[in-house]
Amino acid sequence: MDGFDVIWSEGRPAEGGRTTLVRLSPDGHRTELLPPEVNARTTVHEYGGGAWWVRDGVLWYANWDDQRLYRRDPDTGRARALTAPPGLPRGDRYADGDVSPDGRWIVCVRERHVKQGGALDVRNEIVRLAAHEPSTPEVLVSGPDFVSDPRWGPDGQLCWLEWDHPNMPWDGTRLCVGAPGAEPELVAGGPEESVSEPQWLPDGSLVFISDRDGWWNLYRRAAKSSRVEALTELEAEIGVPQWVLGFSRYAVLPDGRIVFARIRDGFDGVAVRLTDGTVADLDLPFTFVQCLRAAEGSSIVLVAATPTAEDAVLRVSLGSESEVARIETLRAPRDLGQFGISQEHISVPRAVEFPSAGGRTAYGLLYNPVSPGFTGPEGELPPLLIDVHGGPTAQTLPELDLDIQYWTSRGFAVLCVNYGGSTGFGREYRDLLREAWGVVDVEDSVWAARWLVDRGQADPARCAIRGGSAGGFTTLAALVWEDVVFSAGGDYFGVADLEAMAVETHKFESRYLDSLVGPYPEARDRYRDRSPIQHVDRFSTPLIVLQGLEDEVVPPNQATMIVEALKRKGVPVAYLPFPGEQHGFRRAENIRRALDGELSFYGQIFGFELPPEEGIEPVQLES
Repeated sequence: MDGFDVIWSEGRPAEGGRTTLVRLSPDGHRTELLPPEVNARTTVHEYGGGAWWVRDGVLWYANWDDQRLYRRDPDTGRARALTAPPGLPRGDRYADGDVSPDGRWIVCVRERHVKQGGALDVRNEIVRLAAHEPSTPEVLVSGPDFVSDPRWGPDGQLCWLEWDHPNMPWDGTRLCVGAPGAEPELVAGGPEESVSEPQWLPDGSLVFISDRDGWWNLYRRAAKSSRVEALTELEAEIGVPQWVLGFSRYAVLPDGRIVFARIRDGFDGVAVRLTDGTVADLDLPFTFVQCLRAAEGSSIVLVAATPTAEDAVLRVSLGSESEVARIETLRAPRDLGQFGISQEHISVPRAVEFPSAGGRTAYGLLYNPVSPGFTGPEGELPPLLIDVHGGPTAQTLPELDLDIQYWTSRGFAVLCVNYGGSTGFGREYRDLLREAWGVVDVEDSVWAARWLVDRGQADPARCAIRGGSAGGFTTLAALVWEDVVFSAGGDYFGVADLEAMAVETHKFESRYLDSLVGPYPEARDRYRDRSPIQHVDRFSTPLIVLQGLEDEVVPPNQATMIVEALKRKGVPVAYLPFPGEQHGFRRAENIRRALDGELSFYGQIFGFELPPEEGIEPVQLES
C-alpha cells in the first residue's frame, strides 16, 4: 500500500519470467511501473523476496541484471541507481528495505559477495543509505551470519532479525532493537525459538510472530517495557518459513484489531483478533494467503487463492467485530476459460491423513483425476503421482496449481505429501526431520503410495514419485531404497550428492544440512550413506531429470552425476537441461516443455500413447 494506491508484483512467464510492478489508483487507473527490460528481483539468499518498497509515490527496487538499488521518480517515471557498481558483477545485493519516518533514509539488507562463488566469502549486513540520492551505504548491523526485517520505529529506533549458522530462520532467530550505533537489546528469540515479521505500532510497541509455544503465534512487547505477551494461542500456524524476504502474514488495523492468515489441517484461512483478545475466523473463501497488508480504514489488501482460482489481489473491508462487509477484486485471477479450461476440469484437493512408519501420522492433499467427457478404461485404476514438495522445510500449498491440474486432467491421481518435517503442523512435526532427511520424508512418501493402493484408489503397477529441489532428493532416495512401490520417477533439480551439496551450495543453505543430516564433516559417513549417487547399484527404476543450467542452489552437476551414473548402469533415463533457468523454471516455454517431457516419459514407461493433437515432442530415453 502507498496511501490509497495499491502496488503489487506480477510474474511474466511470457516475458522471460521477469517480475514487473503494477500500481492501481483509487479511480481504477492502472500503471505498469517498470519498462519491459527491467526485472524487479533480488538474489539475496538466492531465493530473493523483498525486492521493492514504496513511499509517497516513490518506488525503490533491486534490478535483476546488476542487483543494484534504484529509485524511480514518480513524476518522470525515470529510474536512477542509488548504489555504485560493485567490484564483482552482481556482488552487492539489496533487499527488504524500509524508509525512515522523515523520508530521508533507507535501511535494507545488503549481501556482499567478495569472491566469485564460495559461501565463506559472503557478508550479510544491514545498511543505511540516502533515500533519494546516490550515497555510500553505512553499515549498521554486522557480525551475525544473517539479518533480515530491518524496520524503523516511530522514535527512530530500529528492529531487525538476526541468526547464525547452523540455524535456519525457522530453527532460531533473534529479534533485536536499538538506535543506530547503540548496543542492541534482545527482545525475543534464541537458538530454539523462531521469530519473524516484527512490526512497530504507533505507540512504540512491537508485534511479532514466534513459535515459543510450539506454534507460530502472535506476540507483542509493550512500549518502553521488556514484557512480552501472547496475542494468540492457536494450534495453527500464523508464521511460515522465511525462505524469501518481505512476506507478510498479518496486519494491524487502526482500531487495534489484527487480521492474520493461519494454517490449520493443511489449509490457510483468515482470522481476526478482536480488541477484547478473542479470535474469530473471517467468512472468506481463500485457502492460501501469500501476502496480507493493512489498507485504508478497516480494510486489508491480500494476495490469495482458492483450490479453483489462482492468485488474485483483493481488498476486504471489515464491519464491526468479525463481519466481512465487502470483498473487492483488484486484480482478478487469470480467466482460464480463454485456455479452454472450465471448472469441470479442476480437481479440488481433499486433506488426508495416513499412517506411516513407526506409528507416525503423515498428511497430504489428494487430487483425484478429473476430465469432463473422458473416463479411464473400464476396470482400470488410475496411475498415481506422489508429489514431494521442496524445502524440505515447506509444505504443499492448497491453491489452484495448473501443474497439478495438468496431471489430473490426463487421468492421474496426485497425492501431494506433507511429510514429517513439513511446516503448517507445528514445531514438533517440523522437527521430525532433524538429522532424518532421507529417512522420514522417504518413509512418508512410500507409505502414502501404499495407503492409496491398499484403498483401491491407484494402480499398483503405475505409481511414480516426483519432486523438485529437496523433493527431487526425496524422489531419488525413494527410488534407491524402495524398488517395489514406484515404477518411475521425475527429478526436478534434485540433490543427488549430499556431501557435494554441503560443500558447494550458497551461503544461506550451506549449513542447512547440519540439522537435516548432521554436522559436516563429523557426520560424513551419514552424508555418503544417504546420498543417492552412492547407491546407484540399487537403482533400477526409470528416471527423468530436469535441470536449470544457471541454478546456484542445486548446481547442474548434481543432475549430470545421477544421469551419467544411471546410463553406465543401463537404467532408462531421460535428461532435459534448460539454459537460462535458475532454481525453478520461470519461462513459459520451459514450464510447458518440462511438463510435456515428463508426460512423454511416463507414457513410455507406463505404456500409454500421447494424444497426437497435443503435438508433444517425445523425450529420448537412454540406457
